[in-house]
Amino acid sequence: MDKSNALLAFAALSQPTRLDVFRLLIKAGPDGMAAGQIAQALEVRQNTMSANLSVLTQAGLITATREGRSIRYAAHLDGIRGLLAFLMEDCCGGAPEACQPILDTIACPC
Repeated sequence: MDKSNALLAFAALSQPTRLDVFRLLIKAGPDGMAAGQIAQALEVRQNTMSANLSVLTQAGLITATREGRSIRYAAHLDGIRGLLAFLMEDCCGGAPEACQPILDTIACPC
C-alpha cells in the first residue's frame, strides 16, 4: 500500500459511523452482513449507511457482494493487511523481535 491509499483508508475511518461499521464487519468475519443488517445494528438510516459503506468500499477496507436485491458487505482482509503492513513497514529499525508485542496484540486470538 502506498501513502495515498493509506491516507484514503485513514480518512474513511476518521468518521465515527464508518469506524463503527468497519469494526462491526471485522467482528462479523468473512460472511459479513447485509447492508440493512448493518444499518439496523448501528441504528443508522439506510441512505446514510449506504453513503458510509461506499466510502469504506472505495478506500479498500470492505468488499461488497450483490445477493439478489441486497448487498452483503465484509471486511476486506487484504486491504486491512496492506494498511497494517504500511504502518509497520519500518517498525523497530530492523529489530523484528521488538515489534512482536504489537503483532501479538493485533493477532487474531482464534
